Amino acid sequence: MEKRLLPEFAPWSPEAPPQPAASRAEPALGPFAALWAEGGLDALLLLGLIAGLAWAPFWLGGNRLPAWGVNGLYFPGLVLLFELGVLFAGRGHPVSIATIAGPAALFGATLLWIVFQASPIAPLAHPIWGMASQMLEQTLEGGVSVDRGQTLVALLRLTTAASVFWLALQLSRRALRAHLLLEAVAVIIAAYAAYGLVLSAFFSAAIPFFDAPAQGLFVRSTFVNRNNFATYAGLGLMTTLALIVPLADRDAPTRPGSRAYRLAKRIEAAGLRGWLLLAAGFVIFVALLGTVSRGGILAAMLGACALLAVAHARGRRRGESAGAIALVLAGLGATILFFGDLIVGRLLASGLDDGSRLAVFSITLRAILDTPLLGYGYGVFADVFPLYRDRSIPTEDIWDKAHNAYLEVFLGLGLVFGTALVGALVWLAAKCFIGAASRRRAPAPAAAAAACSLLVGVHALVDFGVQIEAVALTFMAILGAGVAQAESSRRCLSDRPRGRERNIRC
Repeated sequence: MEKRLLPEFAPWSPEAPPQPAASRAEPALGPFAALWAEGGLDALLLLGLIAGLAWAPFWLGGNRLPAWGVNGLYFPGLVLLFELGVLFAGRGHPVSIATIAGPAALFGATLLWIVFQASPIAPLAHPIWGMASQMLEQTLEGGVSVDRGQTLVALLRLTTAASVFWLALQLSRRALRAHLLLEAVAVIIAAYAAYGLVLSAFFSAAIPFFDAPAQGLFVRSTFVNRNNFATYAGLGLMTTLALIVPLADRDAPTRPGSRAYRLAKRIEAAGLRGWLLLAAGFVIFVALLGTVSRGGILAAMLGACALLAVAHARGRRRGESAGAIALVLAGLGATILFFGDLIVGRLLASGLDDGSRLAVFSITLRAILDTPLLGYGYGVFADVFPLYRDRSIPTEDIWDKAHNAYLEVFLGLGLVFGTALVGALVWLAAKCFIGAASRRRAPAPAAAAAACSLLVGVHALVDFGVQIEAVALTFMAILGAGVAQAESSRRCLSDRPRGRERNIRC
């Protein structure tokens, strides 16, 4: 006899029949009541994760040692509570580690290598330790890293980001939680964007309560550098766009009519259901343009184009996303028309190249080739760069970052393990791109993660936004939600069921 799927497992489409009353009752409870009904501890942990993401940018974008310490205790603490809940409840992880076995193996190998770099290993110690011992006339315990303490601090920051990813991955397997997390991220970034616009308009971009000099009319919110805030704002823009695009299809017209009529109705549906997201996206986009960051804005435009392309590929057979895409393009075009004169003027005045930055890239590459396998220690660029600096860079310039995250990773970890770390992130991003293009239900988390990955990956070529902790933590939360929702909800990813039980939802 032919087996039929239950209505709650049926693939969703605009023409799908109405769900039974039991399915419609859950949203009627309200998002937070429905969230609590799915599990009290997980609901509290999700709210705790959101609160941590809201706090992360406050202290100058989290780019200070005290903020690193707070985050390094808070987010791994949430993960510990989650793991204890899993242990005592006798349930499995919603997403098994086997689901991300490849990226997890690469990341685990990288963590072990960083620990090795920070360990006192005399045979492989960098020659600078011997020079320091001679000058100080005392024996120093050297290691592969030229600054073992700084490498341990960088390791703390890396594990903090990984803990955010793991927690978001486990809490976002249910679509309700994933969407609440993304909506919270959009609201948080919109709030910081609005605050940045106020600071730029009335305080010359000075940051109250912190020692951060004014920067004129540039928008930087609570971040030290406007380019870093551009990356952060770009994450918010990608998230809001990913949430807006599916709204036009939810109340799509079923009656026949002209293409213009159907398009107008889809735009109307997106506007009515997503007016708050549209407002948040508008504020974020204006703030992004106000940063006048060439790399940040161009990377955001590239991410938005990729997101819309994926949406079009997913719905081109029935034109499902045409209304939302038209609405998004119209909004972006209007915003650029009214607020884009600053960025256009700067691009025309200075172009896209930066002589000093290219010189730093060249010097960093030369340093990498001197120690291609061992590296100099994770997170030690500021200690190594002065050893190679030459007259190609003005003496008054301060370079404690390479303005290229990839070169810094290869400088610190070496080519092998640097490739492993970058490869793990690319692998996860690829899963999100595949999920965004293939999923028929709840495509927003995977689409947001895919677009944010492209934005961060491109901007990392010319800046260090992803190395700012607020940006890294927010990106990891989005990526975790995207990976969790990249697989169909009809497939169980938990590490508890075995055999035939993997074919049911859990």
